[in-house]
Amino acid sequence: MSIRQVVPTPKAGSAVRITLLTAFGLVWIALPFWFLVVNSFKTEGDASVLSLAWPSTWNVLDNYRTVLDEGGYLRALVNSLWIAVPTLAAVLVLGSMAAWVYARSDARSLKFAYYASILSVLIPPAIIPTIFVLQELGLNGSRSGYMLTLAGTRMGIVIFLVTGFIRAIPPYIEEAAFIDGASRLGVYRYIVLPMVKPALFVAAILLSINTWNDFFMSLYLLPEPERATLPVALFQFASATEYTFRWNLVFAHVILTNLPLLLMYVVFQRRVMSGLTEGALTG
Repeated sequence: MSIRQVVPTPKAGSAVRITLLTAFGLVWIALPFWFLVVNSFKTEGDASVLSLAWPSTWNVLDNYRTVLDEGGYLRALVNSLWIAVPTLAAVLVLGSMAAWVYARSDARSLKFAYYASILSVLIPPAIIPTIFVLQELGLNGSRSGYMLTLAGTRMGIVIFLVTGFIRAIPPYIEEAAFIDGASRLGVYRYIVLPMVKPALFVAAILLSINTWNDFFMSLYLLPEPERATLPVALFQFASATEYTFRWNLVFAHVILTNLPLLLMYVVFQRRVMSGLTEGALTG
């Protein structure tokens, strides 16, 4: 006797919702992306019209070669990687450690520290006091000062996401490890860290986008042109002409600026989606 699995057919309402979401995605995601790409392939005259039409004259290699030669792209790419990678690693490790302590403690002082830590999610940093503090520390205009500022202002995102994730996990595994003589660092490394990996992947994507595209703080905290990150290099390149924008080159620079993020999303897409699903099921 065989048991047949009955697959429910989608309802009409579900089909309508899927159709509307697809149309929304095409309008708000696909069309702007196509607008950027197709205008980055045009000549300066064709791109000045700002249309979705195919190029009348293809100028792909010249546009992207000009961005690489005159736009300071490679130097800004190295600067962005030099800042984003260690900052992201420090924020994920230190933030997950703090989240573990906040999630497993009932002390009022730590509850106050938790709410104070996640205020950075809601309240943006004030640039003038930040510059004053960095000047007093002798770090103003340096990569170290900028990285410390990024880490301090982005730590709340990791703490907020991971604390809620850990609170939904029973603590008996950690308690058993402590009884067996494991140290706090050992419990964090071999038990807590593997359990919170889904939440950390989601936090890493959010932080990568936030850190990579940071313009305001980078503009003021790294004033020297040779230390400019990609968003600042894009701004400097776009504003180099006095009377008009060379839209074909600006769009090519925009695509190259966001290309590392796009590649990272393609590589880690499955891990991110599984992290979102696992976090929803755990919560």
